[in-house]
Parts: sequence; structure tokens; C-alpha cells
Amino acid sequence: MKNRHDARPAGPGAVPSGWLRARRIAGYGAAGTMALYLAVKVTWVVGGLLGAVPGAFTADAPGWIALNVITVGMAAVGISLGLALAQPWGKHLPGWLVILSSWIASGLLVSLLPHSVLSALLGAATAEAGSVPDPFPRWESALIAIGFVGMAVGLLVAVPVYMRERWPSAFTGRSGSGGPAVASARLIACTLAAATIPAALWAYWAGGGTLGLNADALELWNLDARLLVGTSAVWAVIGALSAWALSGRSRARLPTWLPMAAGFVASGSLVAWNAWRALWLLLPITGVEQMRSPGVAVIEHCTAIAAGLAIMTIVMRAYRVNASGGRWSRTQPAARSHP
Repeated sequence: MKNRHDARPAGPGAVPSGWLRARRIAGYGAAGTMALYLAVKVTWVVGGLLGAVPGAFTADAPGWIALNVITVGMAAVGISLGLALAQPWGKHLPGWLVILSSWIASGLLVSLLPHSVLSALLGAATAEAGSVPDPFPRWESALIAIGFVGMAVGLLVAVPVYMRERWPSAFTGRSGSGGPAVASARLIACTLAAATIPAALWAYWAGGGTLGLNADALELWNLDARLLVGTSAVWAVIGALSAWALSGRSRARLPTWLPMAAGFVASGSLVAWNAWRALWLLLPITGVEQMRSPGVAVIEHCTAIAAGLAIMTIVMRAYRVNASGGRWSRTQPAARSHP
């Protein structure tokens, strides 16, 4: 039976019913697959509290438990987000809450999809599996992988449709169309500089460079690790280009939704992943050596996080300009939650 909350008046701004159906299916799929990940993480926390800690993590059992408690909370938020994207009540949640959770989740998971595809095509994960033995049973690793991929695909489908319904101005018009500058020259320069530093590091390491790496952990820089930093470098470049396209200083006329969506995912990836890696620096729960030298790691993560925050700032400012009909304002313009 058709859900009355998904009814939309006919017209050029209406969201096709097929998209609404896809949003619901993708949202439920994201929540369901992430529930598998949550189940595994809960068993690890319970097992850790009972003294059953995998051998690779016995060096810091409290850190192992703490880190998994954090991921349990993250998984619970992910499940809630999937359900919010699928069900009518999700459209009545505070906008900032939906944007923040979608931003972090998309940055963590959607940004990993290109790496997952490349790794599978090149057989990187299989070829290098022997270099770092998996301390977990295969079925647990499989459930975790299903949770990651399922949530990522669900977000990739559901988030754009949800946002298209609730904030249509982010998907209309074209960038570089002579509107007001939404970012000062200083902000855009700092954004591009902050994104360039980690992008250059990641591209260099992906190409086989070793400067700035921990000499005692070079064996960990296998093909899969290089693919990961290589895709991170691409996302940093995409984020910088998106910020430039939306800044009002670019002459490239692109559909607004393209740099909006790309900047949203790229900035979330820069912030979320580098904050997570910084957490691993603070909680070294395994005996495995850190892959970067400490000083380089601080520069890498701090500049990446700063770039991600700056890119998202420009994305939000560009949305305000678009929603206000091309007038720059520091306050959020009044807008309907439902188009």
C-alpha cells in the first residue's frame, strides 16, 4: 500500500515514486546489514569483558574493549540513520542531526567503495592476506564486510534521495553561473592548501614512496594499503575541486548537485577517517607498529581534518546562497523540510 507520507504533487520539482521506493529499500538494507556488524561487535565487547580477547590485542585489552564500545555506538547510530532514511518519521528529525550523521557515515563508508572495487579487481586483499594474519574467524570477518558494504551502498542510494526531498535547493541550478562568492579568497586558499598536503602525501605513498613512513612497519605497506591511501588522495582532490566549483570563483558551469554531493562525501571522508586514525594513535591496542612516523601522522591527520571542515563549510554556504535565490546571507534562509 502506498505510504501517504511519500505522496508528492506532480510537477517538475516532484521526486519520482521510483526514487522514493529505492530510498526505503536502501534505508532498510543499510540498517539490516549494519545490524550484522553490530552483532559481531557486541559479542567482542562481551567476550572482552569476560576475558576472551584475541591474541593480537592482549597487549591492551582495556583499549580493545573501549575501541569496540565506540564502534558499537557508531553501528547503533548507523542503524538508526538507515531507518530514518527509510521511514516517514526520519523527515521530521532536526536537519543538523541528519546532515551530521549522514556526513560522517557517508565519509566513512561511501568513500571506501572505490577502494573496495579496486582491491577486489586487483586481488589485493587476497594476495596480501598473509602479511597481516586475520585474528578473527572467517564468518566474523564476512559479517563485518557485509555490514560495511551493505551500509555504504544503502547510504549511496538513500541519502541523495532523502536530501533531494528535504533540501531541493542543493540539487538545482548550476555552479559558476555568476553568483556571489560564498568563500573569501583566504578561505578558499586555505582550503586548497590544507587538502593539497595530505593528497600529496597519500599520492606519494601510493606510488611506493617511503619518506615519512615508519621504517619498522614498511612491510605493512602492501598493495591494499597503497590502494587505500591512493583513493584517499583522489577524494582529497575531489573535495578541493568541489569547494572551488562551489566557491563562486570558478567559471566551470556544473550542475550544482555534482560538486555538492562530491564535496559532501569527500569532506566527510577527510574528517571521519583521519579522526579515526588519530584515535588509533591515541589507543595503540595492538603490537603492530604505527605505519607513519609520529610527526608526519600529526601533520597528515590535522591538515586533512582542517580541509574536510573547510570544504563542508563552503558546501553549506553554497547551499544557503542557492536556497535564498542567489543572495549571500550568513543566516540559514527559511526553507520547507518537504518540497
